[in-house]
Amino acid sequence: MLTAKISNMQEELRHQIALTQIPQIGDIVAKKLLAHFGSASEVLNASRKELGNIPDIGIVRADAIFQFRDYRKADKEIDFLEKHNIQAIFYTSTAYPKRLHHCADSPVMLYYKGTTNLNAARMVSIVGTRTPGEYGKNMCAQLVEALTSHNVVIISGMAYGIDIIAHKRAVQQRIPTIGVLAHGLDRIYPQQHRSTAMEMIDNGGLLTEFPSYTQPDRQHFPMRNRIVAGIADATIVIESGTQGGSMITADIANSYNKDVFAIPGRANDPHAAGCNELIRTNKAMLITSATDFLQTMGWHTDNTPSAVKFNPQKELFITLDDAEKHIVTLFSGDAEKHIDELRKESHLPGSQVNSLVLKLEMRHVLKSLPGQKYQLVN
Repeated sequence: MLTAKISNMQEELRHQIALTQIPQIGDIVAKKLLAHFGSASEVLNASRKELGNIPDIGIVRADAIFQFRDYRKADKEIDFLEKHNIQAIFYTSTAYPKRLHHCADSPVMLYYKGTTNLNAARMVSIVGTRTPGEYGKNMCAQLVEALTSHNVVIISGMAYGIDIIAHKRAVQQRIPTIGVLAHGLDRIYPQQHRSTAMEMIDNGGLLTEFPSYTQPDRQHFPMRNRIVAGIADATIVIESGTQGGSMITADIANSYNKDVFAIPGRANDPHAAGCNELIRTNKAMLITSATDFLQTMGWHTDNTPSAVKFNPQKELFITLDDAEKHIVTLFSGDAEKHIDELRKESHLPGSQVNSLVLKLEMRHVLKSLPGQKYQLVN
């Protein structure tokens, strides 16, 4: 019986990986298919007619799915995952980062090697220029050190400059830190960061949407940045020009209704131009220390454990604050609500709604459904 269960799980993983390999089936389309059929296996076993009847799928995509038969790459990937003890985390898995469920274009599959919970209670992304000055280096180090006692997971992109400074200081302070990669887990890029990456696996981890042997091509970095922006509660920018990966990450975070913070710099400093621009255009809140950040996030007094664990209770409203109650009252019976509906009907800032929904999900008050929809737990 156990062998059969393992076999079924293996077969579903095979279909999940295969779904990501079919041409013209991107993350958004894959989620529509999953919302309709419920699993990757059901998608790949559907008839051409069933596939063609789904809105926005079209004949070309339906044919691509129906005609797909080559599972060799998927099987090879499973062998690689097993050999290197890497987790494959699909969009419908309970281990999938719940914060990414709020992001319409989030990856349908993630590959993860690490020990830290991807649904930790507090997660913050720290990004910045690849060529920081002494001011930026010091501010980054000070900021990470100040977060040591607040159970925060540090996220960044393993790049030169601010990224690797944040990771290294987190490792030194024994703060969990996760590096989001723009390539497969068969390598570390840049190679100079390999020793830090190996240390991160023991207290943090390495995360990517790309299968093994995927090269760190230029177009992969903006894709990586959307995970950096989406998986955290907030993004902090420390030194940046007006263009580049840090600004892309900040823009994406804003589009996800996430909180963005920036450390200001001198008006004539090119390293500070991006941060100053974000602040000037109200795309980021100004902070000059970790205290500013912690107070704005409401994390300065509450030493929340590294992973939020709540047991469901029948008398739910006893444990909810007013804002959480407000979200719950928007649901009736077993009705489903899209995250955009909740933002609109609650009349609350988008970032606050995201945070409230996540808390309610962790408390087993709400459950997430495919397609960024939510429902009350019975």
